[in-house]
Amino acid sequence: MIRVLLADDEHLIRGAVAALLGLDPDLEVVAEVGRGDEVAAAVAAHDPDVAVLDIEMPGADGLTVAEELRSSGARCAVCILTSFGRPGYLRRAMSAGVRGFVPKDAPTEELAAAIRKVHAGGRYLDAELAAAAMEAGDNPLTEREREILRQIAAGSDTSGIAARLHLSEGTVRNYLSSAMTKLGASGRLAAVRAAQEMGWI
Repeated sequence: MIRVLLADDEHLIRGAVAALLGLDPDLEVVAEVGRGDEVAAAVAAHDPDVAVLDIEMPGADGLTVAEELRSSGARCAVCILTSFGRPGYLRRAMSAGVRGFVPKDAPTEELAAAIRKVHAGGRYLDAELAAAAMEAGDNPLTEREREILRQIAAGSDTSGIAARLHLSEGTVRNYLSSAMTKLGASGRLAAVRAAQEMGWI
């Protein structure tokens, strides 16, 4: 029996996935949570073999949770189930030790197959997501450029970012200009959107 934890903030989807997986005799959903910051406690309490995580959740996103589970030494394999098939997400997930990546519109049989494969020590990558990630190439942004774009996405202005990161405003503008050039964006908000669409921030 493969013990599964489901983490998804959409209650209807989570319940439907749990019910459908429960029809498979070798799969047992032992825990369901609706927030990313509830996953670690649920993993500790229920000891699942596989954690199936949505990316977009309140509290903490699925990729951050995957990174935390890996750094804490949790034994469960991680499979990402998401409607956001962005190439940068796939690359970040792989570097966080995620072994499965399945789109939410996939049939339940595909998710069940992914769970079985990652539990057995293998990898499961949806073919279309993998192709899109390869086509997109590597993230061209530096960590500093990503951080500044994340701050802009959160509503910060140049002076606030400069103070927070202990940089001059001119240096922040230089990083922004570099990021905009790399992304082919005409302005800072366009750069943020482009980076978000690729899953690079």
